[in-house]
Amino acid sequence: MQAVYDDMQLYVTGDRIFIEPVSPNTKLIVIDRVSHDVTVQDNTGQIPTGASPKHIYGVLGVISLLAGPYLVVVTGKSRVGTIAGQEIWKLDSAELICFQRTLTHLTDTQEQMNKVYISMVESVLATPYFFFSYTYDLTHSQQRLHNTSPEFLKMPLHSRADPRFLWNGHLLRQLPENPSLDKFLLPIMHGFISINSCSINGKPFTWSIVSRRSCHRAGTRLFMRGIDKNGNVANFVETEQIVESSGDRSSFVQTRGSIPLYWQQLPNLKYKPRPTLIGTENHTEAFIKHFEAQIMDYERQVLVNLVDHRGSEGEIEEAYKNMVNRVANPEIRYESFDFHHECRKMRWDRLAVLIDRLAHEQDEFGYFLLLRDGTLSSQQTGVFRTNCIDCLDRTNVVQSMLARRSLTTVLQRLAILRPGQTVEKQDQFEWLFKNVWADNADVISTQYSGTGALKTDFTRTGKRTYLGALQDLSNSVTRYYKNNFMDGFRQDSIDVFLGYYQVSSKECVTVQCPLTVNRGWKYITFPMIFCVAVAMFFANVITPTEYSTGTLLCLLFWGSMITATGATILYYGREFVDYPCLREISYPPQSQP
Repeated sequence: MQAVYDDMQLYVTGDRIFIEPVSPNTKLIVIDRVSHDVTVQDNTGQIPTGASPKHIYGVLGVISLLAGPYLVVVTGKSRVGTIAGQEIWKLDSAELICFQRTLTHLTDTQEQMNKVYISMVESVLATPYFFFSYTYDLTHSQQRLHNTSPEFLKMPLHSRADPRFLWNGHLLRQLPENPSLDKFLLPIMHGFISINSCSINGKPFTWSIVSRRSCHRAGTRLFMRGIDKNGNVANFVETEQIVESSGDRSSFVQTRGSIPLYWQQLPNLKYKPRPTLIGTENHTEAFIKHFEAQIMDYERQVLVNLVDHRGSEGEIEEAYKNMVNRVANPEIRYESFDFHHECRKMRWDRLAVLIDRLAHEQDEFGYFLLLRDGTLSSQQTGVFRTNCIDCLDRTNVVQSMLARRSLTTVLQRLAILRPGQTVEKQDQFEWLFKNVWADNADVISTQYSGTGALKTDFTRTGKRTYLGALQDLSNSVTRYYKNNFMDGFRQDSIDVFLGYYQVSSKECVTVQCPLTVNRGWKYITFPMIFCVAVAMFFANVITPTEYSTGTLLCLLFWGSMITATGATILYYGREFVDYPCLREISYPPQSQP
């Protein structure tokens, strides 16, 4: 396999863009800013003398916006560590460079909308975190990499990457197919990576967590739920725990993903919108497609469902359980655990009941272990697919407990832990373990919901605390605001970046600008009345030296106005929510106002 260039100079001149590797090389990329042709040419001194270079660390691809194609390059990176001896990097900054020399071909409206599209792409690239390697395929687990053919391992990194986890796949597809380009193109993965040098009983080892977010059915918390017709589910994440010790390598893989049925939970200003099944869709067909792919990738499946057994979550849980029974696939087992009911009143010790139920299958599934002499000692033969409603907070708690149990087994097998010792009793490492898994929760949650995870005080400390509950309250309020008033733009940004929406040069000329939102009169009127009513209510509370009948009547009037306008805003909640502009949202009939 050829390594990707890790250090290049970018030159932008009046008619061309050049990308030249810093290391001695006879090739360079030449982009014609008039014809937009992208070619790899012999370096024969085409770069004009005096052209100012810009240091870049990778080419992510090309994306077309209103002004035309834009080159996307890495301008900042930081080292994370090494996996299997290969360096892993985090993307710190990226830049878009327009192919066009000027924007005079755009109307004023197009120019303004083009700036919005640029900000969309930049906002996605600024979402924590993107990772890459110039020599290692981050999109595949240790077991998948070991089981591939020698021919596969010789392929360029971007070509052999798992398309589920290749976040710049759309950008790379905009470039011509040319083997000469392969060494310039850098695949990136979205998710979380933590690489840690550890020692227990005086024996050093490296412990890593790699979480890979799928770019299929990617999106924001309330706008992207359930499954699509291709069997892809929202917020699908593959998390791999890797242990390396003196040449031995082990990994344990888990997955999470939205309940694999057609369902919605669209924001409507209520704190917790009611999740609803979409009865018009073929749930069975999509469900079967999803698990056919999962079994092919991971073999046996234990479905750990942590949603409530009552209320609207209970309806989804019942439908999920019935679907598993109807399909009756012997490779699938369903395990339901009402997390909130079982752990009520901070009885988080009850989670041990669930882990005990899963212990037998976890021992059967095992883990991947490749010994230093190249001997394959064991392989993982199944995964736990864990979900709650968001596949964030409850899910991460249970995944960390399963990972800890596997880690104890692996460290004993590698003679790092003595017989009878467990990870929990190693105070220094246990502190690291808890905090890394809590960091994993926060990052995956930020990518999907816009805030850090809830319940991380349990992951970090092993117990639920009142201070943690207050932090959860703060995160919940922030989530509410972002999910209702910011996530439409964020969903549109993801759709543009991943190519689910492709910008047309005709927008805002012969085609209406899709980003233009025409709000109804209620959008301004009712919030204005509500704000005036709140201001007048508190003015009447604060200003009088004594309360007269007139003052009390004013308080009653303005209090009634607050209640009436607040109720009206909630009733027409969808008209006040920031909905995506670039995708069609269908509403279930039963939830129409």
